[in-house]
Amino acid sequence: MLDLNKSLEEIDGENWGDLDKGATGLIRKCLALRRKPLKDFTNDDLTRMISQKIALKYLVPIAIERLVDNPLNSGDYYRGDLLCSILKVNLDFWKENLELQEEFDMIVLDVVQAYETLEPLIKVYQNKNNLK
Repeated sequence: MLDLNKSLEEIDGENWGDLDKGATGLIRKCLALRRKPLKDFTNDDLTRMISQKIALKYLVPIAIERLVDNPLNSGDYYRGDLLCSILKVNLDFWKENLELQEEFDMIVLDVVQAYETLEPLIKVYQNKNNLK
């Protein structure tokens, strides 16, 4: 089981370099996040790292766990950004992590079913109230 008290750097034993020498703000932020305990990761941290394809085998399970109860759980970008970052994960990752894919597929199915139920009601509401 993954020790959430550890950082990615502690888990994989890799030091990616000096924070001050990161070429961009994004690189510096990702380097800093590699040193942050996983238990302290915010949804925004997960979104950022997953979007950059960093440490997916450790971070995707944490993100999925957070999305089970609320698929629109979000970071600082927009509502549902954590879900969107996982939707962009490449096929190779899912082929190697079939159990995780099954769990994520259930979350996606819930979102699709909710949308299919809500869409016609939203359209009626918008038409009735002249919203678009």
